[in-house]
Amino acid sequence: MSRLSSLKRAYFVGIGGIGMSALAQCLTDRGIKVSGSDREASPVTDLLLAKGIEVFLTQSAGNVPEDAELVIYSEAVWEDNAERMQAKELGISERSYFEVLGDVSEDMRTVAVAGTHGKTTTTGMLANLLKDAEVSPTAIVGSLVRDFGSNYLSGNSDWLVVEACEYKRDFLTLSPEILVVTNIELDHTDYYQNLEDVQSAFRALMEKVPAHGAIVTDATHPTIAPLLAGLAAPVIDYAREAGYPVRFPGEFNIMNARAATAAARKVSSQITEDLLRDSLASFEGTWRRFEYKGKTQKGAEVYDDYAHHPTAVAKTIQELRSKTKGKIFVAFHPHLFSRTRDLFSEFSAAFAGADKVFIAPIYPARELDDGTMSNEILADAIQKQGVDAVAGTFAEIEEALSTEPGRGDLVMTMGAGDIYKVADALTA
Repeated sequence: MSRLSSLKRAYFVGIGGIGMSALAQCLTDRGIKVSGSDREASPVTDLLLAKGIEVFLTQSAGNVPEDAELVIYSEAVWEDNAERMQAKELGISERSYFEVLGDVSEDMRTVAVAGTHGKTTTTGMLANLLKDAEVSPTAIVGSLVRDFGSNYLSGNSDWLVVEACEYKRDFLTLSPEILVVTNIELDHTDYYQNLEDVQSAFRALMEKVPAHGAIVTDATHPTIAPLLAGLAAPVIDYAREAGYPVRFPGEFNIMNARAATAAARKVSSQITEDLLRDSLASFEGTWRRFEYKGKTQKGAEVYDDYAHHPTAVAKTIQELRSKTKGKIFVAFHPHLFSRTRDLFSEFSAAFAGADKVFIAPIYPARELDDGTMSNEILADAIQKQGVDAVAGTFAEIEEALSTEPGRGDLVMTMGAGDIYKVADALTA
């Protein structure tokens, strides 16, 4: 019996997080009364409010309902948070987002989509494919998906499609029947010591997949292939799938579509080639994944992307270069001091295809600034690689991008923080 079966009321600390907000919608669908808080308004909190979920835009003692039976917290929320402290005083149980997500997964036939890059797009594509095939899955995606207007899809079947995050081995709370692994690289260096440490986490997740399930992956990828021996579940090589056309540029998006296709076939043998082709061709994509925003007043086209790892940054700029003969301007918002420091040489080289790069102050998220890394240091290193790069505040970057790029040029705001607000301002 699931821990959630008798739950009547839950409170979310950090409900505006992309995973937290999807889980809040999922629990609401189960008849659980949900409310929560975050530090500021966003498209996600607006979505929750529109769905009738109460959201406080401050995190303070007194917000937590006394009749709440469970407080669910984001890993970005520390233990001394005022609302978590209030929960302790009230004797309310606390569990992390990933622990509760694991409860949901345990109840359902789970397709988990993991990987360093591409898991959000792949999860969205797969959920949309299964929706179009009338499988009626429930889905929890790491971004807002235009095709169903949310980061959550409500389904009637026992299938769950969920984006699986490797940070702190959190995806090990899941119970995957089918596991998709898009790729594996070193990331989350504030937790993982090296690539081998990351690989060990993925191997542990692969070992959770039962013999009647499947592991869908690029079976010859050099960081994945060594992990595939001796597993209970069969391995399906998605690289052998046909490359159906998608709306988004880049070979990496073709590979995402192949992964989604292979997983969809495993879920339902009734899926036809025509349905695969039509669904993937019409898939409108997710928020902040190579998203076209509009034009500046001077006529430059503006895009926004969530890329925050050097590999993703380099590939995104490469695709931008294929779209224009004009100049490429990139505004990058580094995410985490540790990631910027530990992948510093890779970040320094990742912007080679751009004409001018603006580096915003590092987004600290869960970290404190120890003074060893800054946007100025990164901008200087990029400059030494032969790319014009400057550090600046959001306001300074917005001012420069509203005046320098012109018709025929492309602007890309990029990063896991809130740099998208610059893109929104440029195209308002």
